[in-house]
Amino acid sequence: MTPTLKDVAELAGVSRSAVSRTFTEGASVSERMRRKVELAAQKLGYSPNALASSLTTGRTKLVGLVSNNFQNPIFLEVFDLFTKTLQERGLRPLIVNLSDEVEPENSLLMLRQYSVDAIVVASSTLPTSFASAFNDSDIPVIHTFGRFDSFPKVHVVGIDNIECGRMAARTLIAREYKSIGYLGGPEGSTSAQDRHRGFMEEVVLHPAIKARARYSAGYSFEAGRIIMLEELSEKPAEAYFCGDDILSIGALSAMHTHGLKPSKDIGIIGLNDMQMSGWQSFDLTTIRQPVKKIIKASVDLVEEILLEPNKEPEALIFPCEIVERGTLRKE
Repeated sequence: MTPTLKDVAELAGVSRSAVSRTFTEGASVSERMRRKVELAAQKLGYSPNALASSLTTGRTKLVGLVSNNFQNPIFLEVFDLFTKTLQERGLRPLIVNLSDEVEPENSLLMLRQYSVDAIVVASSTLPTSFASAFNDSDIPVIHTFGRFDSFPKVHVVGIDNIECGRMAARTLIAREYKSIGYLGGPEGSTSAQDRHRGFMEEVVLHPAIKARARYSAGYSFEAGRIIMLEELSEKPAEAYFCGDDILSIGALSAMHTHGLKPSKDIGIIGLNDMQMSGWQSFDLTTIRQPVKKIIKASVDLVEEILLEPNKEPEALIFPCEIVERGTLRKE
C-alpha cells in the first residue's frame, strides 16, 4: 500500500495538519517538528501529493510551455533545457504543441483547465499579440525568443533579430561577396521579417552590393532545400544568409545535389548554432544565439513573476556572435 499522510502522522506522533504544514512551502513549523515528520516520511517512503498541496497553497507550480516550432531541431535543445531548468527550480513544465494554430484561444482554454501558474511562449515566429492574450486573461506570461520592443506589453527574452540581419550582411560584405541573398523563414514570422529588415538595412549602405531576398514555407530542412533549388534554377547569388540553421542545412543539401561546394562555389551563413551545425558533415558558419542564457533568464523571470505577478513587462535582449566554420570564404 502507498503510505499516506495519516501513516506519517501516526509514525511521527504528530497531527495530520503538522505533516501537511511540513510539506507546504512557506508554512510555519518548528525545526524539531520538521525533523520528526521528515524522518517518518523517509522510513515509510512517503512523498507528498503535489496536486493535493496545490489545493492548500493555491499554487500548482505548473508552467505552460507553448510552442509551434517542433519540426526545428533547435527546439529539441530548447525544450530539453527548459524542462530541466524548470524542474531544478521545483516547477513543473506542461508542454503545449500548437501545430498549425496561430490563435491563442485553444491553448488558453487548456492551460486554464490545468490552472497553470505562468506561461512561457517559446517561439520566434508568433506575434506579440499571441502572448498578450494570456496576459489579458491575467495569467503571467513570458515570450521567449519573442520580438524585441523597447516598451513590451509582456515580458520578452531573446535576441534582436534586426541586428542579426545586419550582422549577417556585414559578414558577407566583409568577405567581398558582391551578390548576396537572404533566405528567410515563413513570411508571416516576426523573426523572418526582422532578419530580412536588418539584412536589407545594411545592404543599402553599400550601393555596389546586389541583394535579393525571399521567404520559405517554414523553418525546416525541406523548406530550405526547396528555396535553394529554386535559387539554383536561376542565377544564384554568391552567398546567402539563411535565417535559421535548419534552412541552411536544407540549402547545403540542394547545393550538394548540384555538385556545388560551400565557401568555394556559394557561401552560406546561418543563425542559431544548434548542435548539429557543428557536425563535420555540415561545418556551418552561423550566428550563435545564446540559448542557454536566454532560457535561464526566462526561468529566472518566471520565478520573479510568481512572486510579483504585476511586475512591469521588460525586454531582456542578449547579444549574438559569429561562429566561424567552413561555409564562407575567409576574410
